Amino acid sequence: MAGRGAAAKANEEGSEIDLTPMLDVVFIMLIFFIVTAVFIKEPGVEVSRPSTAEREAIKNQSVLVAINEKNEIWIDRKKVDEASVKSVIERIAADNPLGALVIQADGDSNAGAYALVWDAAKKAGVANISIATDPK
Repeated sequence: MAGRGAAAKANEEGSEIDLTPMLDVVFIMLIFFIVTAVFIKEPGVEVSRPSTAEREAIKNQSVLVAINEKNEIWIDRKKVDEASVKSVIERIAADNPLGALVIQADGDSNAGAYALVWDAAKKAGVANISIATDPK
């Protein structure tokens, strides 16, 4: 009887579950999702976009540029002056060279600011440039 009690006690100690492999798998999955996540750059200013009947979704956008009603250009939550638009777009597009550039131009902004951003993006090597609109 005494031998049986010692065997039961040893059996209880050996039946602990090792959670280390499960934690390793969870951390690897977390790292995988962080690395493969697509981070959308927000422009940092709210604009009133014009409406159109035809719209198409952009799948891989990496640069989001906003032009407000005062013709101020906003990229990545920062107001950007006209001289440095190209360099900022180059820096952001370098992270995702196949990504698209989306321009959110306010309906009251003028075409000059839009053309400046479009030209800077073309010079920066961005191939896919679109303008964001609201549905009609």
